[in-house]
Amino acid sequence: MSDHDLTVSATTPSRLRARLQASLQHARAEDLAGRMRRGDATLWAPPGTPEVADRLGWLTIAQRMRAQLAPIRALAAELEAEGTTDLVLLGMGGSSLAPEVIRRTSWMGAGLPAGPARVAVLDSTSPGAVRAVDGSIDAQRTLFVVSSKSGGTIEPLSMFAHFWSMVPDGRRFVAITDEGSGLERLAAERGFRAVFHGDPEIGGRYSALSAFGIVPAALMGLDVEPLLDGAAAAWETPIAIDGRPAETPAWLWLGCALAAFAQEGAGKLTFIVPPSLDGLGLWLEQLFAESTGKQGRGILPVAQEPLLGPRDYGDDRVFVLLDDVREPDRDAAAAARALAQAGHPLIEIPTGGPADLGRIFMLSELTVAAAGFALQINPFDQPNVQEAKDATNRVLEAAADGDAPQAPAEATDEELAALLGDAAPPSYVAVMGYAAPSAEVDEAVAQLRRALMEALKVTTTFGYGPRFLHSTGQFHKGGPPEGRFLQLVAETEPDVEIPGQPYTFGTLIRAQADGDLATLRAHGLPAARVSLRGEPAAAIRQLTGRIEEHALSPDGRPPG
Repeated sequence: MSDHDLTVSATTPSRLRARLQASLQHARAEDLAGRMRRGDATLWAPPGTPEVADRLGWLTIAQRMRAQLAPIRALAAELEAEGTTDLVLLGMGGSSLAPEVIRRTSWMGAGLPAGPARVAVLDSTSPGAVRAVDGSIDAQRTLFVVSSKSGGTIEPLSMFAHFWSMVPDGRRFVAITDEGSGLERLAAERGFRAVFHGDPEIGGRYSALSAFGIVPAALMGLDVEPLLDGAAAAWETPIAIDGRPAETPAWLWLGCALAAFAQEGAGKLTFIVPPSLDGLGLWLEQLFAESTGKQGRGILPVAQEPLLGPRDYGDDRVFVLLDDVREPDRDAAAAARALAQAGHPLIEIPTGGPADLGRIFMLSELTVAAAGFALQINPFDQPNVQEAKDATNRVLEAAADGDAPQAPAEATDEELAALLGDAAPPSYVAVMGYAAPSAEVDEAVAQLRRALMEALKVTTTFGYGPRFLHSTGQFHKGGPPEGRFLQLVAETEPDVEIPGQPYTFGTLIRAQADGDLATLRAHGLPAARVSLRGEPAAAIRQLTGRIEEHALSPDGRPPG
């Protein structure tokens, strides 16, 4: 990467510069750069505030992880010698998103690392997703990595119960969890092959360079040294503003700028990601949304949205082009620069591809921490995430008592028109898919998003449930009340049992959907449900047609 210039560049429209300069001046006056390096928790809250001082371990984890590599590498060598063919990580949110990015990016291009031939990350409670993993692995030659910081998260524990019923052999299981957790006790009881501890002073979304990211990467057969090396470089990454080198490091300028832009109404942070960094947008979504979406404020990350022309966007956007200097995407760069010429803020972050992920992770974490300072919020808590969990538990408990509430009614064409027809910036439409992840569903949702964008110029997001509940779900409830929520719920047959539980995976994911919808409506947010009958992608395409006819056409829109 030393052969390439990795200087970040930014183009800022004049309408946003006054607020930006005020934000930067405040950061300098408060010595944000120096205090961040010292890990001064009072940057974000008064002394003693929960989930601040005890959440700063990510600042130094890259250096400390080097001392923990020997047993991880030893296990990776054992697995290779034994002929382990598959690795399946069972996790959710911060315990799964960094490994998913590493998995996707490391398998790009020619050749595979010296590790398992097949790697899967299961972070869905959809019966279809569970069955897909079942059918893709040689269970007797698979290592299952159960990853949960708290050790009590319902999704990975349910997945563990399923796979343990298939392979009740502790040597086929490894745990990554905080010391003293329920998962650690479970691992001891079942004779897990190894337990790797996370850092108790790191929250899930800041854990990419901790055991939660490094252990899976090493067990995939990857050399993790470049990941850890990148952290130091992130602090010093330079930036040029409107063609002139800035005196501040990139992370500080970016944090202050993104906060200032959001305060001026340009808070839809839209990522343009190259194919070689496939999946990075999912990780960035959680980091930005869960860290900043609270107290009615926040920066909404937008990932995997179709890239359109300048006229298809409102003035609430900020674009970030993450280019791969080894394989530049000239079409994406040209489209991004056309957006800048049309007056949209544009940030260009050159990268060295997958080998540069460690620097990208750390640069992003520093940026979000700086943005939290500028927004005057705590970027390390997630006060609204628990709401959806509690709502899910209430639905499950009611079902166990034989008193399950009636499922929410499906939206009519008129209700879809009311939800979507008059949407306009700064509103955004969040499409929430409770279905098994697939390329076909991704493509169908992209068509739906494109239709909404072209008709309304509105920002769109998409997340698979329950994954997004641990990610953008915080922003949905705690961020600016600008969202309109379209929930898509697929059929769950054939279902999959969860050994030891009175409910199935189908019951669980439906309870998560019901709980989330109830929570959104309890916040007074507009939300509608559509059931996907039959093949999900085909059902989404049919829904797009319904919406185009009844909600987006001039005759179909509601008045006003």
